[in-house]
Amino acid sequence: MAKDEQTGEKTSRIAQVRAAYRMTKRSDRRIGLVLLGVFLGTVAVFVLLGMLIGLEIYFTILGVMMGLLVTTMVFGRRAERAAFSQMQGALGAAYAALQTLRKGWVVTPGVAVNKDQAIVHRAVGRPGVVLVGEGAPGRLAPLLAQEKKKYSRIVPDVPVYDMQAGDGEGQVPLRRLTRDLMKLPRNITAGQVSEVEKRVKAVGSLNMPIPKGPLPRNARMPRSPKIR
Repeated sequence: MAKDEQTGEKTSRIAQVRAAYRMTKRSDRRIGLVLLGVFLGTVAVFVLLGMLIGLEIYFTILGVMMGLLVTTMVFGRRAERAAFSQMQGALGAAYAALQTLRKGWVVTPGVAVNKDQAIVHRAVGRPGVVLVGEGAPGRLAPLLAQEKKKYSRIVPDVPVYDMQAGDGEGQVPLRRLTRDLMKLPRNITAGQVSEVEKRVKAVGSLNMPIPKGPLPRNARMPRSPKIR
């Protein structure tokens, strides 16, 4: 039984890697050549080092292992970049990016939306409350300001941040969105995060469903394949 489960998990991981590779190749045609070059280049460096110190076999094996590791890291980064590129401009893309936040964050999509299809998502974490908006900047700014004012009244003792996701002036690109959130100062404890989330949730929100469109069904960022 355990063997069957392990086989199923291995098959699932292989399927995930294949799906991530196909997705990446749609916008990064040279991904295969790049990964092959990274792997062979890394192995070559270790083989040369082994030849210089007389440990060719040992360094060749080490080079293969390091080659797989470096190739996996490069693939993960390029796959993430490709995913962001394909989601760019699709309503709901910011929420998909927010789902990649590490443990300790509570993300709620569509807490506010207006008739112009500007939408605001909420993320509660150690920095406090972060409101992330997406949509046309001119139509989004008033909605985001209104929501920030509302949450500042709900949790006056907790910092409330706001940011716009996008490539326009003053906006945060999708690829940097979670990174910028993680750089915010830690203003509350981990225990207070759940309490703040309860307070803002109790007030109620629209929780509107994310509009369908060019955003892929499984909008989570692809994870780098693990090497075992």
